[in-house]
Amino acid sequence: MTKKKPENKNQKKKEDIEVAIQAASQMPKEDDLQEQLIQAQQSAKDNWGKLLRSQAEMENLKRRNAKDVENAHKFALDGFVKALLEVKDSLSMGIKTAQEEKATVKHIVEGLEMTNKVFLSTLEKFGVEIINPEGETFNPELHEAVTMIPMLDKDSNSVLEVIQFGFTLNGRLVRPAMVVVVQ
Repeated sequence: MTKKKPENKNQKKKEDIEVAIQAASQMPKEDDLQEQLIQAQQSAKDNWGKLLRSQAEMENLKRRNAKDVENAHKFALDGFVKALLEVKDSLSMGIKTAQEEKATVKHIVEGLEMTNKVFLSTLEKFGVEIINPEGETFNPELHEAVTMIPMLDKDSNSVLEVIQFGFTLNGRLVRPAMVVVVQ
């Protein structure tokens, strides 16, 4: 039995040596490590290039967006101006018609009324609404009282007369209506 013990020790040593040889054979060689280092450096270089391109692309995008916003501010009223030119044309035709020898007051008034309709429809197209509160209850948020007149046959605090129409733009007050209010 004593012979088995030395064999086990020798056997174990042999196994340990084989495991060590196998592990050493699996370890990367210096050439492999050099290759891995070169690959890692190339990958880092590629990623750095991608980062720089992404940053440049973001800067270009910021510049394009800033230019788009600037143009939007510059030309936001383009459609509104074109629509107002129709009103200007109508006024010019009315002036030309009024200067003719055959022109009558009736024709001039008709032309002015048509121009006023074109103007009001143009304003409505762009969200501008007229405030005409005649006969309504006075509202200090939308109306400005110019004067108050005592009248027994009218409701107190009602709008008797509109001196100047008010206007809202998309629901926000631009100019209050100037009114005469019953006291």
